[in-house]
Order: sequence, then structure tokens, then C-alpha cells
Amino acid sequence: GALRQRSALCGRMIASAEVRGSGRYVDGYMGMRALSTSTPAQNKEFTVTLFPGDGIGPEISDAVVRIFEAAKVPVRWETHIIDVQSKKPGEALVSREALDSVLRNGFGLKGPMATPIGKGHRSLNLTLRKELALYANVRPCVSFPGVKTLYSGVDVVTVRENTEGEYSGLEHTVAPGIVESLKVITRSASMRIAEYAFKYASDHGRKRVTAVHKATVMKKSDGLFLECTREVAEKYPHVQYDELLIDNAASFLVADPSRMDVMVMPNLYGDIISDLCAGLIGGLGLTPSCNIGESCVLAEAVHGTAPDIAGKNLANPTALLFSSIMMLRHMGLRDHAANIEQAAFKVLHEGTVRTGDLGGKSTTSEYSAAIIEALN
Repeated sequence: GALRQRSALCGRMIASAEVRGSGRYVDGYMGMRALSTSTPAQNKEFTVTLFPGDGIGPEISDAVVRIFEAAKVPVRWETHIIDVQSKKPGEALVSREALDSVLRNGFGLKGPMATPIGKGHRSLNLTLRKELALYANVRPCVSFPGVKTLYSGVDVVTVRENTEGEYSGLEHTVAPGIVESLKVITRSASMRIAEYAFKYASDHGRKRVTAVHKATVMKKSDGLFLECTREVAEKYPHVQYDELLIDNAASFLVADPSRMDVMVMPNLYGDIISDLCAGLIGGLGLTPSCNIGESCVLAEAVHGTAPDIAGKNLANPTALLFSSIMMLRHMGLRDHAANIEQAAFKVLHEGTVRTGDLGGKSTTSEYSAAIIEALN
């Protein structure tokens, strides 16, 4: 009875039921409706490009593949391994074949990829976003059943501009000991991400969009970003609009997450704020993520590669699994998505089978097997 009540609560908050007739989470806890108006495609088979990633990536990718097979999801995997160690200087980090695979299939799933700190090759995540023109990163952060944190009832969606800002990769040495890094903000990218955020809010029955900025200091760049969000806000009078300085936004989230709804922001701020929101619901090991482009969708795990536990069958596949659920709902495979989602909720709520990061002692295989056992 308690589980049924809790499941009903999750259904109202984050599962695949309509919310007050608005469809706010009809595409599931991961809030993908704004990405697709596709009709259910339960009988269609899809091909998905799979990047297993580094460290624990292959283990958690394998867990997702096994759960999909058990749930009889009509998905065929096209696996591409990105091995930067074998690349010669000047050679592309991601092959044209791998990029074309995602563009051809329209869907990709990516495990965590290692990025060297302060030296070495360019971030593979940044490379994929640039090459595939993935302009929006969407991370719904919603409290999980049975996962106790300092906060309950968290329901925040971060919409991050993915292609420019401080992550444009334009850095150079001016003189010894002096490095210049350029922040690029364009009207076209700012309008596009603002339009996406407001359409997302409107389609999901969300009440407010908050633009996060630091225009008090970066008056021209962040000022241009705000000009665009204000312009788009006028097209959506039924959605409340406000603005917050990045430091104030962080403070408000920690003090009372319920004050936030949909948050839209430039690249760097989105990177920071989305990770902060992940901490509110239990960490990056639980938080799903999806990158949206005009031609494709790339779902991903945003946590690290955890090399200390790689190969030990200890990793938590939840983040990648729920990212894949976002992808399924975008495909229109809503019954399959709901089946896997509710099975994962059941295992998390019962709490007897959990990986170490969630306070348990179960292995990746045991956790995945429990979810498979809970499938309808």
C-alpha cells in the first residue's frame, strides 16, 4: 500500500501521466515532450548509435543494453568506440563515420568520456556537441522515490545553451604568463535557446522561465543574451518570465529549490547550475541529460568516468538508464519507457538493491538484474 501511494505520487510528479491535463510530464520524468510531437511508434524498430565511453562507461552501457533487451525495446545498437590514445596529431578525435552514424540514425546514447584537465586533447563532449550541432542541453532534476537527500519534491529543469559562451574553445597566450579566453555570445544562438526554453515551458505546462546571467559585469555579452530572452518572452505571455544573477540563482536553489521552474542560461552558467541541481536530488549518478540538435538527439550520462572503480562491476547505471528513457520517449516508445522507468522506481523505492554511491553494496549486475526482474 505504501509503495502504491508513493508510486501514485511519483506519477503525479515525474512519471508518464498527464499533469492537470497539461501533459507536463507525459513524456516522462525526464521531460522530453518539447523535443518531439511524434506519435507512439511501438512497432517501429530504431537504430541508435552507442558510444560506450571511458572508465565505467562500457559497464553501464552494457547494463542499459541488457535492460533494453529484457524489456524487448525495438532498438538496434550501432556501437562506435572513440579511442583518442590511438589518434595521431591533427587527426579528428571523433571519426566522420561515427558522426554520420548519429546523424543518419537520429539518436545516440553516450557513456562518460574522459577529458584531460589543463592539457591534452579537446573535450570529446564539446567536440560531439559542436560537430553534431547540439544546441541545447536539457536536464530535468526531479526527486527520486526512495532516495533521501536534504531536499524533497525538487522539480527543476535546466536548459543550457550548448555551442558557444566560454566554451567556444577560443584561447591563446598573449604573452608569457598571460592567457586570453574569449566568450562568444551571438544573437542567433541566444534566440534559439530562448525559443526552445519557452516552448518547453509552454508545452509542459510550466509556469515560469528564469534567465540566468551576469549582465551586471558582462554588460554586452550577457546583455545581448537578456535582450533575446526578453524578446522571446513577449511571445509567451502565459509563461512568467524573470531574471536572476548567476550567484543569486545558486543561492536561491540551495535555500529553496521550489522557487525555480525552468532555467535558461548561457553555456558555462548552465554547466555549473545543472550540476548544482543534480546535487539536490542525489548527484550526477542519478541525473539524466539530453542534448538536442536540429537533426539528432544525443542522450548521455554526465557524470565522470570513475577510473577507480572501472572494471569492478560497482558502477551505478541509473543516470545513463534514465537518459535512455528520455530518448525512448522522444522516439515515441512511451510504453517501453514507462515500463523501464517504473521498474527502476520500484527498485530504488524498495532500497534493498543499491550500488555503493547510493549507500548499498550491490554490484552493477545485481542492480540491473533487479530492474529486469521488476519489468512488466
